[in-house]
Amino acid sequence: MLPSLCRFHRQFSRALVPLAGRQVELKLLSSSGHVQKAKYGTATTERKKFYRDVTITQGEGGLYEINLDRRKLKTPGGKLFTVPNEALALAVATEWDAQKDTLKFYTMHLTTLCNTALDNPTHRSKDQIISAALKFLDTDTICYRVEEPPGLVELQKNEWDPVLEWIENRYNVVIGSSYSIMGPQIPEETKDTFRQHLNSYNFWSLIGLEYVINQLKSVVLSFGLIDRHLTVEQAVLLARLEEEYQIQHWGNVEWAHDYDMYELRARAAAGTLFVYLSSESATVKKKILQD
Repeated sequence: MLPSLCRFHRQFSRALVPLAGRQVELKLLSSSGHVQKAKYGTATTERKKFYRDVTITQGEGGLYEINLDRRKLKTPGGKLFTVPNEALALAVATEWDAQKDTLKFYTMHLTTLCNTALDNPTHRSKDQIISAALKFLDTDTICYRVEEPPGLVELQKNEWDPVLEWIENRYNVVIGSSYSIMGPQIPEETKDTFRQHLNSYNFWSLIGLEYVINQLKSVVLSFGLIDRHLTVEQAVLLARLEEEYQIQHWGNVEWAHDYDMYELRARAAAGTLFVYLSSESATVKKKILQD
């Protein structure tokens, strides 16, 4: 089940670099009831794999749990790790099953997003998440244009303008672009339209969508990705357009460019999957399974 989904996520999760970040804890409840703790999430922290089998079970309230050799997975905050549907449970289980001799927690983006949704460490409401996401609209990557060199000016126009035109027609809004450091003046009507649209997502899906927006630094590209107007590869290329232009003209550091690109692809892909699989719509999940 979910063969294409699992291949889609596994494809990108292998080409990542560690993130320099804060340590977090993963608590695992063993069959004897003893709580074990494993630190993960830093650039240097890895752990030897301590389980063989990964399974999912349906628990109370129809929620799904992840089991590692009969140990129930728990969140960094100590909650039982549960997800709302089988599709998401299988996707998370795939992340754990894909680990080899060493657990590389920094590659497990779906697990991290689930932990965020379950623990809600910053205690944010839906409205607060929506407001945080919409702040990126004022500094959206594809709304800021350069005046030189001519080659980059033309590239931005040819590659970014069609996406702007698509989203303005799709949502019947006005966004525009600007050469000013202040960026374009986004009408309040546009923000209200996007706020209303975002409010149609459930809490879990919003966690994933905000994550994608943070990765791409663009509400426009993220909507294009979620609406399937853009592929992950296209969205990442458009988000890195200026960098790609500079690389073509001045070259790049060997292997570093590819690493950065694949890491961003992996994160954008994982966030998009999370949005789809967190959706309350059975139709959405069925479409993902079929694809």
